[in-house]
Amino acid sequence: MDKFKKVQDLISSVEADVTKFYDGGNAAAGTRVRKAMQDLKVLAQEIRAEVTDKKNSDK
Repeated sequence: MDKFKKVQDLISSVEADVTKFYDGGNAAAGTRVRKAMQDLKVLAQEIRAEVTDKKNSDK
């Protein structure tokens, strides 16, 4: 559950950069968005692994 909270926090923190990139054309903000999306991908994969382990151990 802790990692899910990290996902929420990451999305909230990158929201301003998404706006700067898409609405303002700020290239540096785009780089920050790409990094945040990579971090999000890693967190999502870790959550998937935890869910699978928990699901299989409950059987």
